[in-house]
Amino acid sequence: MPRRIAIVGAHAAGVDAAAAARKTDRTAEITLITRQKQAGYSPCGIPFVLGGHIPSFDRLVVFSQSYFRMMKLNLMLETTVTSINTKDKTVRIQDQTGKQELLQYDSLIIATGANPFIPPIKGREKQGIQLFRTIEDGKKIDKAIKNGAKKAVVMGAGLIGIETAVALQERGLKTTVVELLPQILPTMLDGNMAKDVQEMLEQKGINIMISNGVEEFLGADRVTGIFAGGQQISADLIIAAFGVKANTELAKNAGIAIGETRGIKTNMRMETNVEGVYAAGDCAESINMVTQRPTLCQLGTTAVRQAKVAGINAAGGYAIFHGVLGSSVTKLFDMEIGVTGLTEFFARKAGLEIVVGKINSKTRPEYYPGGLDIKIKIVAEKESQKIIGVQIIGGEQVTQRINALSFAMQKQMTVRELAKADTAYAPPLNETWEPMVLAAEMALRKLR
Repeated sequence: MPRRIAIVGAHAAGVDAAAAARKTDRTAEITLITRQKQAGYSPCGIPFVLGGHIPSFDRLVVFSQSYFRMMKLNLMLETTVTSINTKDKTVRIQDQTGKQELLQYDSLIIATGANPFIPPIKGREKQGIQLFRTIEDGKKIDKAIKNGAKKAVVMGAGLIGIETAVALQERGLKTTVVELLPQILPTMLDGNMAKDVQEMLEQKGINIMISNGVEEFLGADRVTGIFAGGQQISADLIIAAFGVKANTELAKNAGIAIGETRGIKTNMRMETNVEGVYAAGDCAESINMVTQRPTLCQLGTTAVRQAKVAGINAAGGYAIFHGVLGSSVTKLFDMEIGVTGLTEFFARKAGLEIVVGKINSKTRPEYYPGGLDIKIKIVAEKESQKIIGVQIIGGEQVTQRINALSFAMQKQMTVRELAKADTAYAPPLNETWEPMVLAAEMALRKLR
C-alpha cells in the first residue's frame, strides 16, 4: 500500500516539503491542504507588487495548478484542517461548503505558517484595520490605492512594515510609520546602522515615529486614524505590521510539544515529539547556529530548507537540518540591506563577550565612476575571534557579501582569517581592498 503523506499548508514550506517527499517516494499519496484560495505563491513579493516593481499579483504564483498535477500532488484549496488525531493518524478537514471528512495519514507535515496579530489597543475591534500577510491582503491595499487613498499609516517598523511603507510612498501616498521601539528594523540591525536607514527613508519623504506606540484606533465604527506620540494621525489606509505569531493551535490541541520560542518543537530531522509528525516553516522552531539555542526564524529561506528535510524524512528518507543564521536581505529605494548571524545587541543579550569592526567604504575605487557607499559591521566573539554576526548597508553587492560571510560563519571563520582573505579586484567591480576585509581588520585592532 502506498505511503500516505498529509501536509497542512501549501505555500513555501508545504509545497517544498511535498516536492521533497515526491522525489524521495515516487508512489506516495501526497495531499496538501490549505484554507486559502491560492497555493504556492510568494508573500515576500507583495510589497514589490504594491510598489510597482512587479507588474501583477499573478506573477507571485510560483507553483501553478499544472505543477501540482505533474508532481501528482492532491491539492485541497479553501479547506480547513479542524483537528489532528495523532493516535488514529487522521486529520479532520472541512471544505468551504461545510462538508467534513477524515483523512488517514502515515506521515504528517505541519506547515501552518504564522498569523499577523494586533496588540490589545483601544478600538482594535473596529473595521478598517488592514492586515498584511496574504495575496488577498495585498489586493485590498492595491484596490484602496486605486480608489484614491492619499495617506497611510503603517504600524510596525520591522522588515515587512518598512518594505510596505516604501511601496506606499512609491505609489504616491503620504506615509507614516509608527514604531514602539527606539529604532526601525530592530531584529535586523543595531541602532547605529538602523539610524542610517531611517535617515534615508526620511529623505525620501516617509515620516517615521520611533519610541511611539499606537495608543488608540480613532473613528466611529470604522478606523479613520490613530492616536500615537501625543497626536492624532488620520489616514485612508491603516496597515497593521506589528508582527506575526507562529500558528501552533492545531499542533497544541493534538498534544504536540511547543518549544520555548512558542513555535513547534522539532529535532534535527524536523520531527516533533510525536513519531511520524513533522513541522516546517514559520510555525517551527530552529536552532541558532551561533548560540545553539532554539529560535523562531520566520524567513522564506528557512522555511524551504526545513521543508526539504521534513519532506524527505516523512517519505522514508533521511535528512537533517543544521540550524539557521537568519541571513536576510532587502532593498529599500536604492539602498540594499543585509544581515546574517547576531547583531551586537542580541550577542550581548546572549551573554557573549564581543568585539565589533565597522568600516565605511566604496564598492569601486574612487577614480572609477559609479562607485557607491557601503557600510559593513562585523561582530566577533572575543575569545575565539569567530565571526558571529554581520550587518551591511549600501548601494550594491550587499547580497553577495552577506552570502559569502554566511558561508564563512558556517565554517567557523575568524576575523583574523577573514583579514587575510584572497579577494578579487577590478576597477569596474570592486576596490583593491575588499570592504569585508577592512571591517575584519578593524575588529582585529580591538582584539590587539
